[in-house]
Amino acid sequence: MAVNWGGVAGIIVFYLLILGVGLWAARKSRGSTDPEETMLAGRNIGVFVGIFTTTATWVGGGFINGTADSVFSPGSGLIWTQAPWGFAVSLILGGLLFAKTMREQGYFTMLDPFQLKYGSRMGGLLFLPALSGELFWSSAILNALGSTVSVVLDLDRTISVIVSACIAMVYTFIGGLYSVAYTDVVQLLCMFIGLWIAVPFAMTNEAVEPILTTTNRWVGTLEPKFAGIWVDFALLLIFGGIPWQVYFQRVLSSKTAKGAQIMSFTAGVGCIIMSIPSVLIGAVGASTDWNATGLNMETMNPYDQSSLILPLVIQFLTPPIVSFIGLGAVAAAVMSSADSSLLSTSSMFSHNVYKLILRPKASETEVMWVMRLSIVLFGALATTLSLFITSIYDLFVLCADFVYVVLFPQLFCVVYFAKSNTYGSLLGYIIGLFLRLAGGDPTLMIPPLIQYPFFDETYGQLFPFRTLAMLVSFVTILIVSYPLDYLFRNNKIPMKYDFFKCFTNGEEEKHVQDKRGKVHMEKVA
Repeated sequence: MAVNWGGVAGIIVFYLLILGVGLWAARKSRGSTDPEETMLAGRNIGVFVGIFTTTATWVGGGFINGTADSVFSPGSGLIWTQAPWGFAVSLILGGLLFAKTMREQGYFTMLDPFQLKYGSRMGGLLFLPALSGELFWSSAILNALGSTVSVVLDLDRTISVIVSACIAMVYTFIGGLYSVAYTDVVQLLCMFIGLWIAVPFAMTNEAVEPILTTTNRWVGTLEPKFAGIWVDFALLLIFGGIPWQVYFQRVLSSKTAKGAQIMSFTAGVGCIIMSIPSVLIGAVGASTDWNATGLNMETMNPYDQSSLILPLVIQFLTPPIVSFIGLGAVAAAVMSSADSSLLSTSSMFSHNVYKLILRPKASETEVMWVMRLSIVLFGALATTLSLFITSIYDLFVLCADFVYVVLFPQLFCVVYFAKSNTYGSLLGYIIGLFLRLAGGDPTLMIPPLIQYPFFDETYGQLFPFRTLAMLVSFVTILIVSYPLDYLFRNNKIPMKYDFFKCFTNGEEEKHVQDKRGKVHMEKVA
C-alpha cells in the first residue's frame, strides 16, 4: 500500500495544532508546582470548556473507532453497539447522583471519599480496579491511534503504537489539566468537522451501496438466548461509566457544583451526537465492495482487521483533501484523549497512594515529579496491553468491566449510606471481584471457574453474571456494615476487636482548608 501523504500531512498539521494549544494553555498555570493547579486546573474550569472537555474525554479514538468497528463487524452490528448511548446515560446519571455532592465536598480525586471514610489503605486497594479501568481505556486509545497511523503511513502496527504512545506521553508530561481541557475543545471541533466532511463523500462513493439497502449487513440481530449478555453489557456501560477519575477530574475542576452537573448532562447529549458519523462510517464499510476501492485485500482485509475500518473508509472512499482533514482530525483527537486518561491515573497514584499512604510528608514538588514519572510508567503498561489485545471494542468495553463490578457499588455506598464501613467495603470488594473473575474472560484468556445459569460450551456465560457480581458486592457492603455498626456502637462487640478503627476514637483523616483556600487531607485527633 502506498503512503498517503495527504493523511501524513493532516496528522502533522493537527498534531502541531494540538501541541500549540496545549502549550498556550499551560501558561495559565505559570509553571506552578502546586498539584491542585496542575491536576485540577485550580478548580477554575468554566461551563463552556467543561462541556467540551467532558464530552471529548469519552468521545476519543476508542469511542469513534470502536463504534465504527462494532457496527461494521458481522458478528456485532448496530444493535450490539451499546457504548455510545450507554456512556451517554452514564454521564447523565453521574451528573444526577454524584457530581454535585463530590464537587461540594472539595475532593481532590474520586478516591478521596473512600480514604476519608475507610482509611488510606482501603482507598489504596480501591485504586487497583480504578487503575485497571484507566489502563484498558488508555490501551483502547493507543490502539486506535496506532491503527490509524499504520493505515496512513503503511507502517508496522507495533511500531505505530509504540511511537504514538511515546508522543502522547511526552505531551501529557508537559501539560496539566489546563492543557488537556483546552486541547479537548480543539479536539472535539476537529473531530466533528473532519468526520462529518468525510461521511457524505464516503456514502456517495461508487463502490458503496446505499446503506438503507444493506441493513442486513450492519444492523445486526439479537437472539433471545443472548438477551442476558446484552443486558449485562448495557448495565455495565451505564453504571460502569460513572466511577472514573477521568470523569471526576472534570467534575472536581469545575468552578461550581451546578456547573459540574450542567457539563455532565450536556456531555451525555454530546456523546450521542458525536457517535452518529462513526455509526454511518461503520455502515458504509459494511456496504462497500472493497475489491473496487484499490485496497489490497490480501494484505489488509477489513473483515480480518475490523478495528481499522474507520481510517480505511476515510482513506479509500474520500478524496485526498477530505482524507487529509479526516485522518488528521482522528489522530489529533485520539492523542488528546490519551493525555486525559494518563493524567487521571497519575493523579490518583501520586495523591491517593504516594502522598497519603507511602510518603505523607512529601512536598508538593515531590508529588508533582511522582505524577510525571507515573505518566511514563502507566503509559508503558497501557502500550503493552494495546499490543496484546488488538480489538478496540473489546478493550473499550472491558475498561468498564472491573470498574462496574467493584467500584460502582463502593462509590454508591460511600456517598449514600452513612454507616457503610471498612469491614463491609473490604468483604464486598473481595466477593465482587471473585464472582467476576470466576466467570472467566476470553479477552484476558481467563477460563470460567463457575458456570452460571445458561452456560454454553460454545458461547460461554449467557447469564448477566457481571451484574450479579455487582449486586452481590453492593448487598455485602450493607449487610456487613450496618450490623457491625450497631454491634460496636452498642458495645455488643468489644472495641478492642475494631481492627480497622472504624468506631474507636483515634486519628482520622478529613479535608481541611488552608489560608490560601486550598483543600487537602490531613490526619486529626
